[in-house]
Amino acid sequence: MYDPTVARLTYRALLGRRRALILGALPLLLLLIAFAVRGLAGADDQTAADLLGGLALATMVPIIGVIAGTGAIGPEIDDGSVVYLLSKPVKRPTIIFTKLIVAIAVTMVFSAVPTLIAGFVLNGNGQQIAVAYTVAALVASIAYAALFLLLGTVSRHAVVFGLVYALVWEALFGSLVPGARTLSVQQWSLAVAQKVAGGDLITSDVGLTTATVLLAAVTVLATWCAGQKLRTLTLAGEE
Repeated sequence: MYDPTVARLTYRALLGRRRALILGALPLLLLLIAFAVRGLAGADDQTAADLLGGLALATMVPIIGVIAGTGAIGPEIDDGSVVYLLSKPVKRPTIIFTKLIVAIAVTMVFSAVPTLIAGFVLNGNGQQIAVAYTVAALVASIAYAALFLLLGTVSRHAVVFGLVYALVWEALFGSLVPGARTLSVQQWSLAVAQKVAGGDLITSDVGLTTATVLLAAVTVLATWCAGQKLRTLTLAGEE
């Protein structure tokens, strides 16, 4: 189910100089803010939770997911090079699965790692806040990568739609509007973080069991739909 050649090409496309700079911008900003806050305000658990929840999990992780998920396949569809890839003796589910793994890995590295570092900078992992948000970022990375990989297969404007989702739905409605929170990857991952940290600093509107089921369901369904869409593209190319 995993093809090293497809993976290598996808990594090369995602980690090119231009895209790597974009991927690295938000993590760098998070770390700079974390160092500044620690230097000015000292270690504070509530401040650490607010910053990691508001900037890292609600903003940075979904945006990086957009860049990695859509970038794993969207550009190939836009420029037509996907036809060349599909002409090779590689099963379509293998292509999607491989690209999903690459998108997940890139999202995790550029979101979970800086989240962990920022958490330790902010309060030295007091009350397990750094670890909890890192686990949440890892879990969210899987769902975001699958969702935005699917979006990259169905729309030429995947990045625009993905950013609207990330900034409007996840960062704004997912944080402020009660009804929207239950349909937010952010809230699902917060349920996992709440379990890891315990206490009252991290809360979620979704129970852990429900969150786990929804995260798994969204990931599997999005991956399956992306595979089905790729089959359609294959038929169109052959015709």
